[in-house]
Amino acid sequence: MLRGVALRVTRPRVAVLSAVHDHPHADTDSILGVVRADLGGVSHQAVYDVLRALTAAGLLRRIEPPGSVARYEARVGDNHHHVVCRSCGAIADVDCAVGTAPCLTASDDHGFVIDEAEVIYWGLCPGCSIAISS
Repeated sequence: MLRGVALRVTRPRVAVLSAVHDHPHADTDSILGVVRADLGGVSHQAVYDVLRALTAAGLLRRIEPPGSVARYEARVGDNHHHVVCRSCGAIADVDCAVGTAPCLTASDDHGFVIDEAEVIYWGLCPGCSIAISS
């Protein structure tokens, strides 16, 4: 994957990519913890730099629901959306309901060439839903 986007294969890049693949929607601190468990001493800045490079290369997607820290996922290029729990912050992927990307057509595109629509659904995850109703 890395060579396919003209990035050198390094241990930190492989570790970060693996961490995000194994932990979708993880925040930077969580990714750092996984990478450190794998590689040992790696700096916060190194992980930030790798996340930025992998995102710029299109191997990762950065999402930042309002009120949340940035999170990363390896599912890229399909214009999917997310559902976020208002209570615990859990995030899950939601495929487009109908149509082709973008899933939504703007009523007025103001001359923009739109190639992506971002939708965030909000609610309570099953665990929080049960806890509140109990």
